[in-house]
Amino acid sequence: MSTQSNDKKVVLVIGAGDATGGAIAKRFARQGYIACVTRRSADKLQPLVDAIRAEGGEAHGFASDARKEEDVAALVEQIETEIGPIEAFVFNIGANVPCSILEETARKYFKIWEMACFSGFLTGQAVARRMVTRKRGTILFTGATAGLRGAANFAAFAGAKHGIRALAQSMARELGPLNIHVAHVVVDGAIDTDFIRENFPERYALKDQDGILNPDHIADSYWYLHSQPRDAWTFELDLRPWIERW
Repeated sequence: MSTQSNDKKVVLVIGAGDATGGAIAKRFARQGYIACVTRRSADKLQPLVDAIRAEGGEAHGFASDARKEEDVAALVEQIETEIGPIEAFVFNIGANVPCSILEETARKYFKIWEMACFSGFLTGQAVARRMVTRKRGTILFTGATAGLRGAANFAAFAGAKHGIRALAQSMARELGPLNIHVAHVVVDGAIDTDFIRENFPERYALKDQDGILNPDHIADSYWYLHSQPRDAWTFELDLRPWIERW
């Protein structure tokens, strides 16, 4: 049983990277939520945790492999027992790795599915089981255009993202009547990250024209979904720059 006071609220962000995941954690922390953030390496989380604390928020970083059921169970138990109830959950693992279908290996295909789909099932289920006992909560999955149509050389990623979208749809239909808001966010376009800046400089140059996604603006949409009244819930929200072709 949790010893924490009932006024504490937690946002759990699985896959809190340096861009989108981190921005979402900061956005919720500014609203008074305790940000619990995960990556497979805890060391990579420290700058994010420090940044949230420097702004006056509360944050905790956890090294966790979302593909392992026992790790997920232990993570959720620790947070719920020692920190507070998970009121909002964000699954933000990508695994966008291109490869020709003629050269793709079974091992890599399976790993991409594990990361971008199976881990969403494990974490989403574990959190949902806690939320239904309280009859409230928000579960948000980060999707991609690959979840709507498969592009050449992205069979593994498209399969995983189609899977996570289907999972979100099924969960929304089952859990919505139990007062759990489940939504899927299609993020379509390059995001303002070091990876894009270093590997796609011509694309990054579009930043001055608002041609790539700002992580803080993505995070605003996640907060918007969480704060929606239940008489007007959104299931799917797509975000893309104004010049993006789709």
